[in-house]
Amino acid sequence: MDTASPSSLPPLSIVGDVGVDLVLGTLDTWPQIGTEQLMPRSELRAGGSAANAALAARHIGQSARLISAVGNDHFGRWLAEQFAGVQTRLEVCDRDTTISVGLMHRCGERNFFTTHGHLQQLSLPHVLEHLQPTVAAGSAPIALFTAPFLLTRLRSCYAELLAETARRGYRVALDTGWPPEGWDQQEVLTWLPHCDHLLINELEARSIAGCDDLDGALARIARALKPAATLVVKVGARGALGIENGQRIAHDTEPADIFDTIGAGDAFNAGYLSARLKGGNLAEGLAAGCRTARAILARFPRKTIRAGEFADCITA
Repeated sequence: MDTASPSSLPPLSIVGDVGVDLVLGTLDTWPQIGTEQLMPRSELRAGGSAANAALAARHIGQSARLISAVGNDHFGRWLAEQFAGVQTRLEVCDRDTTISVGLMHRCGERNFFTTHGHLQQLSLPHVLEHLQPTVAAGSAPIALFTAPFLLTRLRSCYAELLAETARRGYRVALDTGWPPEGWDQQEVLTWLPHCDHLLINELEARSIAGCDDLDGALARIARALKPAATLVVKVGARGALGIENGQRIAHDTEPADIFDTIGAGDAFNAGYLSARLKGGNLAEGLAAGCRTARAILARFPRKTIRAGEFADCITA
């Protein structure tokens, strides 16, 4: 395979799940079975962790490339049209497009109902075809991997995929996402030694480590990562914390009244990684991630956001 020059590909590649999201809200309580309930807000949009991160990168003016898949149907064709301003490499799978319905609750929590669909078919050859080996001048590009538990074909060889990505000259970032059927701790532990940036939330950290105490969980995970890797934990509306080279840094955010919190962690990932690609340190990355998530989540519907509108989130 040819080696790509630094100028021929974006500094950020995103590999993972793309689907159609229908966001509805808000619910005060679950309705009785067999009844109908009117919702005051809705938006049909591209969704999935990889899609959310790619669109967030576009919103902050970060050049990015999205490597994923769509279904071979009307929704797949519609979905492929939603990424203007983002380089896309989308495998067309012979399945219906994956669809998620997100129900927002008044308390700020949400539930998802997701079909299997095309995500089970995203293939290793397609991903590797578009993660060309690169010899970069200065800092290496970053490849962000998302939602491995939803990608059945990739999951079976995920550790090998991460290792090959590193061999091809990329820094590896991973957001595990929440598994629909429970954690396989031993499986996840085979992924961690390949990561330069692990981007998870509190519940994921406790589940990966098998430890209810967050500090204890972070210590266990940090030992499983490669030397000098960065562990980032997103703590919801409170902000984020990071551990790098034995130093722990927290970034606190102010409370905000936000209706649609779907994709908060994905928007954070885009802001954080963009800042690190630009030479920012851990504290600057955490701050940029929190600013990006807050700016994007405050906008509903999100389809009104213009490319580069939130570029100041990285430089503020």
